[in-house]
Amino acid sequence: MSTLNLAEFGNDLHSGKRSFGIVTRRRTWYAIAIGVLLILGIVAGVRGFNWGIDFTGGSEFQVPGVSVSDTDTARTVVRDHVPDNEPTVTALGSDTLRIQTQQLDSDATKALAADLASAYSVDPSAVSTSFIGPNWGQGVTDKAIRGVLVFLALVGVVMALYFRNWKASAAALLALLSDLIFTVVAYGAIGFEITPATIIGFLTVLGYSLYDTVVVFDKVRENTAHLPRENRTFEQLVNLAANQTLVRSINTSVVALLPVGAILVIGAFLLGAGTLKDISLVLFIGIISGTFSSIFLAPGLLVDLRSRERGIREHSARVASAPAQEGVAA
Repeated sequence: MSTLNLAEFGNDLHSGKRSFGIVTRRRTWYAIAIGVLLILGIVAGVRGFNWGIDFTGGSEFQVPGVSVSDTDTARTVVRDHVPDNEPTVTALGSDTLRIQTQQLDSDATKALAADLASAYSVDPSAVSTSFIGPNWGQGVTDKAIRGVLVFLALVGVVMALYFRNWKASAAALLALLSDLIFTVVAYGAIGFEITPATIIGFLTVLGYSLYDTVVVFDKVRENTAHLPRENRTFEQLVNLAANQTLVRSINTSVVALLPVGAILVIGAFLLGAGTLKDISLVLFIGIISGTFSSIFLAPGLLVDLRSRERGIREHSARVASAPAQEGVAA
């Protein structure tokens, strides 16, 4: 038997000749999503979130021209000055170390910078120091929360108007909420540092996830535009729409993940650019989560929310009874 190429596979999904039970097995996808969220949530709760210095406040030192694998020296020097503080030591590129500690006064900062320079045999003037207060990070967090709430409210209204059905808007928002929770608990479970760049990437994920869901729902609206004349139930038509957009959703996600993955590798391993790493990391996680929710969660949620509508119930009953009626007539 010849193997179908991707184009033929996509055509078969679009025509309905080939179909996956995406909607019919929706409770399986719900269970998988809830299980993953619970596991990650428990791990995140045990480990705690790794808030960056922008949110906790503290002092930061950057030592250039050193071996980034030698982090123990920095930890030892910091502990000599601040015994009760465990510093965060991060490699930036191939020859720079970033050391973050609790808040230090001016004299303590100068003394620690001098000892770091001595320990790594670099010019004291090359060691850069900075202080970041927690109020700035708190301000960013507050604005991000307000931004998310306003975004969700506007999205809910616009989608309800666009699809002329508030339940479609509710299904999209529930799928979007799952993306938010997954991204947050994944960060907490894995221990990624949360920075302002993470918040920016986090907000960007919302738009991507929503776009993919709108594409699926738009196909649902097209398939159900003349529902009373269809010989398939609403659930079957939604499942058809999910299959028709399956290849497109996967292709879009892969195309999006490739540059994001490249930025992640370059930012994390080659350049050591913290901002690039933080943004690309949250985008990478969010795109994967958004693809899953738009394909496997949103269509099923739409069916569950609308299946009790009178018109849909009557149509489903009529389709279900059609074979029996034809048999009696024969």
